[in-house]
Amino acid sequence: MTEEFNNKSCLYQAAFQGIWPGDKTDLFFLKNEKGTEVAITNYGAKIVTLIVSDKDGKDVDVVLGHETLEGYLISAQPYFGAVCGRVANRIAKGRFMLDGKQYELAVNNGPNHLHGGKKGFNTVVWDAVQKDSQTLELTYISPDYDEGYPGTLTVKVVYTLSNDDGLQIDYTATTDKPTILNLTNHSFFNLSGAGDEYIGDHLLTINADTYLPTDDTNIPYGKPEQVARTPMDFRTPHAIGERINDDFEQLRFGNGYDHTYVLNKQGNELSFCAKAVSPKTGIAMDTFTTEPAVQLYTGNWMTESWINKGFKDYPVRSAFCLETQHFPDSINHPEYPSVVLRPGETFKSTTLYKFYINK
Repeated sequence: MTEEFNNKSCLYQAAFQGIWPGDKTDLFFLKNEKGTEVAITNYGAKIVTLIVSDKDGKDVDVVLGHETLEGYLISAQPYFGAVCGRVANRIAKGRFMLDGKQYELAVNNGPNHLHGGKKGFNTVVWDAVQKDSQTLELTYISPDYDEGYPGTLTVKVVYTLSNDDGLQIDYTATTDKPTILNLTNHSFFNLSGAGDEYIGDHLLTINADTYLPTDDTNIPYGKPEQVARTPMDFRTPHAIGERINDDFEQLRFGNGYDHTYVLNKQGNELSFCAKAVSPKTGIAMDTFTTEPAVQLYTGNWMTESWINKGFKDYPVRSAFCLETQHFPDSINHPEYPSVVLRPGETFKSTTLYKFYINK
């Protein structure tokens, strides 16, 4: 095994080089002029490390993950850092109608379909081309009826690390038949560092006046509701853990936050979504997106494992996710933003995570 220590993460690149299930896997490094570094594997298009400087100039890895390909293959957390699709989040009972035809998908989350099914985009090997030291392009062709979805879908994801510590994710996709699509990145963040035990002290702001209440299987009832005067309100900064255990039905259903926030925006412009800050490291992360919503998940169902980076435990609520996306179960709610993609159309979406020291 070749040791590749010319990177801050000190990952063995060879530990990600293999064949799964018949395609070559690898690990790629992006690095900017400031020394910020991102490691990405083409297995699941997953962000493995994201290393930024804290208020004292110390390197901090702010995403959870594993040190080897094997770690990801057997992980109790299959979505660490991954691109999720074809449809991120949930589809009720794994069923939807499109142009008068019903489609049946895998049911892999209670009674529902989650994040593309049993073999979603998080489990496949993407074709990778490193354009330069700060850009990685990943492509995957999803065949007709892959996991039950109609149409051959060609997806491209481009990760770009800017010199001002922004990690931008650009998604594009085309199809040869009408289908549905809702892509996201599912990085698990801890701005105090991967392995820090609790994100409850992180201050969070979300640019949303409303959210989608759900039933106890995380399927939205329908109409958005106001966050005002509820523990769901992050319009001004609140510690994530401040109200997470309140006696509030929605928090009981999700064992914490696992909800879609409807962003205050019109159109698909790249606009401010959320801000998170660690009081320990001073690291702040601003999220911008062209998407209409963001799913806040606070690691409520995480399980500890010895195969994590640095052999650190990742206990419950040791990470948060900001999954920019369309609404869950949109295809079954005509009033929601459409997730239908047709031949001749090009799906486009951009999300930007910007890191800096909070003043």
